[in-house]
Amino acid sequence: MNFKQMQTKKAEGGFTLIELMIVVAIIGILAAVAIPAYQNYVAKSKFSAALAEVSAVKTGYEIKLADGVAMEEIADLKLAATSTANCVFSIPEDGGTLQCAIVDGPAAVKDQNIILTRSETGAWTCAAATIPQEMIGAVGVCTGLDEED
Repeated sequence: MNFKQMQTKKAEGGFTLIELMIVVAIIGILAAVAIPAYQNYVAKSKFSAALAEVSAVKTGYEIKLADGVAMEEIADLKLAATSTANCVFSIPEDGGTLQCAIVDGPAAVKDQNIILTRSETGAWTCAAATIPQEMIGAVGVCTGLDEED
């Protein structure tokens, strides 16, 4: 075997340590960016699912209100269930509101409340005072915690 053949075999040895370290560093940087973005995505999804579920309860509330039934607790609505995978429903003592306590999810939304309030004219508004607005979306959907103040 001559010198030229030995050089060729050595060059085919594989990746160098520095090349592997560069790849590991790139993967680390990508993970550092992706994990918080994913957590925000999951929190937004959890909030949206909970809002959809508590919004569906408005129909039963309106029907009972039209029938003249006084609603003091969530059982008065005769729902199939007072909780779901995303919400635990309640009617706070002040009346005229529906409340959803979000079940599980990321820390930004876990155990936080979505409150739907019905006005005298029948219009509903949404408030989630302890959830950052960025987890909710547009203010027109629901009003959350404005972190700029």
